[in-house]
Amino acid sequence: MAAAARHSRDPRTGSASVSARARGGSANALRETVELWDYRRRVAAIYGELRDEAGAELPAGGGAAPPGEAAWRRWRERRDALFATHPQSPIPPAERASISGLPFFDYDPAWRFEVQLDPLPPTDAAPSDAAAAGGDAIAIGHSGDGATGGRPFARARFDAAGVVYALTLYWLEGYAGGVFLAFRDATNGSGSYGGGRYLLDGAKSADLGAVAGRTVLDFNYAYHPSCVHDPRWSCPLAPPENRLPFRIPAGESFSRSSSRFSSRGLPLLEE
Repeated sequence: MAAAARHSRDPRTGSASVSARARGGSANALRETVELWDYRRRVAAIYGELRDEAGAELPAGGGAAPPGEAAWRRWRERRDALFATHPQSPIPPAERASISGLPFFDYDPAWRFEVQLDPLPPTDAAPSDAAAAGGDAIAIGHSGDGATGGRPFARARFDAAGVVYALTLYWLEGYAGGVFLAFRDATNGSGSYGGGRYLLDGAKSADLGAVAGRTVLDFNYAYHPSCVHDPRWSCPLAPPENRLPFRIPAGESFSRSSSRFSSRGLPLLEE
């Protein structure tokens, strides 16, 4: 939001925090809050259409074929339009007119998986810092100030080049909660943001549903958190256990030569 303080929590990720102006009850705050409500509604509608196209349902769908590259391009076009025109776009207002499309790796169907969610073993249900966060929850670190509480509840395993890897899914704490899955990979620092990218974000229904009871994880739809576009946002980052040791050349990208990102001093490389 235009009046949000630097490093306010990002309302687009499930860690919504009403700005000081909103708490003050001003007319501008009301307008901005309604705009944010509309923004999240529109993002949810984009993903809803994707799920409909795929014939996917939650929690268990049919056996329809995946929507493929054409649907991915439509998703990108609608998202680009939202980022370029909506008043709650994470891109600063002065830069929106120059947006011609956010950069992505080429579409590759090999990075789409339908996965079975496995429960966490009791010994893995509480990471090392869980006690400090309370119970089996952890504090998911942010790009700026603050943290978001998240409870690990499942693992998703997928096969990459004959090796099985796992990602941990979190349920965000707070009213209504929401699923959260962010990851890091070897593109970080050269082809994508060092803090990782998002695959699932229940705060705005950013998920591709399920097929025959198996959750769809499609890395072609991986995207950067809002803090990449404007560092005034403080976004939850990928937890340590979701760091993958190989490149995933799919999803939203950028390069070191992109002045639009490098000029902001973002943490491109892992510290």
